Amino acid sequence: MPASHYIDATTLTVLTVNTHKGFTSFNRRFMLHELRDALRAAGPDIVFLQEVLGEHQGHAERHQSWPALSQYEFLADTLWTDYAYGRNAVYPAGHHGNAILSRYPIERYENHDVSVNGHERRGLLHCVLRPPSLRAPVHAICVHLGLLERHRGRQLARLCELVVDGVPADEPLLIAGDFNDWRLRADRVMRDCGTREVFTSRLGRPARTFPARWPLLRLDRIYVRSVRDWQPVPLASRVWSRLSDHVPICAEIAL
Repeated sequence: MPASHYIDATTLTVLTVNTHKGFTSFNRRFMLHELRDALRAAGPDIVFLQEVLGEHQGHAERHQSWPALSQYEFLADTLWTDYAYGRNAVYPAGHHGNAILSRYPIERYENHDVSVNGHERRGLLHCVLRPPSLRAPVHAICVHLGLLERHRGRQLARLCELVVDGVPADEPLLIAGDFNDWRLRADRVMRDCGTREVFTSRLGRPARTFPARWPLLRLDRIYVRSVRDWQPVPLASRVWSRLSDHVPICAEIAL
């Protein structure tokens, strides 16, 4: 839903998507330009991105349409004036991580390394946003958890520590991203640190998001705390199913 359709001045639309580094499933096609068009058409106020490339020299040489900017800057374009990037995985050709794009000023941000024992690199990108209509800041945490359940358990515990110790209880909190939680364990853990999942609370279960063509697994989530209300927002699945290996999820959050 475009930002101009606010319920009131303190309602935000948020969207989260694992961009798969700008490629479709199995890296068949480079789709970053189409992904940017779809994001602009959806018009969320805050975008949570996972697996977004900061740099990749090999892809830049192979693809004529590769942007000169980082992927998160290219996606932000002129619509999201502020953005933050948390570099997680670094390799000889470049690096990737999480990013948050925002219509509102990002006052500060920090990337928390939650990698386990030198395995796949994972992080929690915590941004503090300053919507001008609000007295209190809005906290946004972009999440991408590991593929192994024992790693996810430790990473969820770290996320809860960040929520409890790093975010004042009376300030709005939005947490979104790829939790890789196909066994549906995260909701219980996240309830223990005071958050609610948008789709679970309204529809009984998290949204199906993977694989994009025929979504079966419920991997992606949006959690909230200290907000007035929330509502899932449906997206045009036929548009999004060919842009990544995950379909995005979207919600309206009344602060």
